[in-house]
Amino acid sequence: MPTFDTLQLRPQLHVGLERLGYTEMTDIQALALPEALAGRDLVGHARTGSGKTAVFGLAILQQLDLSLREPQALVLAPTRELAEQIVGSLRALAVGLPGVRVITVTGGSPSRDQRSAIEAGAHVIVGTPGRLLQHLQLGRIDTTRVQTLVLDEADRMLDMGFEEEVGGVLLRVPEDRQTLLFSATWPAVMERLSAQVQRDPTMLGGQALVDAELLHQSALLCEWEDRDEALRSVLLAREPVRTLVFCETRAQCRDVARFLGQAGAAALALHGELSQSDRDEVLVRFRNGTALILVATNVAARGLDVEGVGLVVCYEVSPEPEVHVHRVGRTARFEAKGEAVSLVAGGGKEVRRLKAIEQTLGEEIPKVDWRATPSEGLAHWSTPWRTLVVLGGRRDKLRAGDLLGALTRGAGLEGDDVGTITLTDRRAWVAVRAEVAAQAVTGLNRARIKKKRFRVKLVG
Repeated sequence: MPTFDTLQLRPQLHVGLERLGYTEMTDIQALALPEALAGRDLVGHARTGSGKTAVFGLAILQQLDLSLREPQALVLAPTRELAEQIVGSLRALAVGLPGVRVITVTGGSPSRDQRSAIEAGAHVIVGTPGRLLQHLQLGRIDTTRVQTLVLDEADRMLDMGFEEEVGGVLLRVPEDRQTLLFSATWPAVMERLSAQVQRDPTMLGGQALVDAELLHQSALLCEWEDRDEALRSVLLAREPVRTLVFCETRAQCRDVARFLGQAGAAALALHGELSQSDRDEVLVRFRNGTALILVATNVAARGLDVEGVGLVVCYEVSPEPEVHVHRVGRTARFEAKGEAVSLVAGGGKEVRRLKAIEQTLGEEIPKVDWRATPSEGLAHWSTPWRTLVVLGGRRDKLRAGDLLGALTRGAGLEGDDVGTITLTDRRAWVAVRAEVAAQAVTGLNRARIKKKRFRVKLVG
């Protein structure tokens, strides 16, 4: 596989690539990067986790004029979570480029704060269609120098009803631009969108929907009333790994998470009724290891980049084969192996859905009959970590090192008592070992960090 050294990149970009540990390119990167760096319009049809963010990220950063602190690239994403992940990836790639400013404008965050960030100047703006269009309509973003437009997870944006907003953004960017369009699926509506917004694009893709060598799929046949116990048996038979359980409805999602929690597992629910702050907290706890199982509706099937998911369980078979593909695509990523188990209940409808999925994949999924076993707890799916939240973040000039120092020097924790530290503009989340969690909260509440005191509390 070609390496990034074969590309004619700014030398500073290799600093970010090296820090990220990127050496060999993925399939989509090897195909798409030469085209994107040459300024051509591009359609990338690739599965989740294929490395496409680096494609458009490097293309954008390669041609930035750093002497101009004006928007030169716009990136549209369907969800706030994906937008923030893209920003994090772009900042990591740009670590060797001094002065590069990448900001987000998304729903769920105060518009006035975003206005201030825009007015302070930015080279790249990443946003959700509705909020980005709002700022454009109010004249806050000057698109005169925009030379690159990226539509990431474009099929998902259209599925979510953003077609009008996307069209509004397109009307406000220069026609003489590069347009990079990425989509996991390619329905007819995507062909029409590409024809409307791109000029003779290079079409890339054709990868397998899932990598059968890395992903082991199976189906557990059971009755509807046995589905909870079937899920328990799946978890009992496996060593704890970061796990996604997909449900069809919000109510089902809440019920399953409650069932797993009562059985002793560290499980959280993610669905559309959560506030944005609650969604942020759930995702932080899943990523930092203080929750091992995330029970989610389809809101998490696309656009969320969570590394290290080893198991996906489909609590109910999706009526749409492509949705199933996106669900199981959350594991077996970046050359890592993974497993996906589908609970197929009651025969009839769900068996027909499974057959449709097999036809889409072009392979048969092995089936196993569920057998009742004595109910056992899932205590081994608990976690020795807790999360505390600090009511302050990057806007308060907080850094991970500040918090680590306050915990080890001020609160008396050992270095290995502290896990992942996650910073956002207004919050910081810290994973700490459960046995020292109370000590950590007390110590941080008493500490002065950057000459200020911050309120700290345990979550969950």
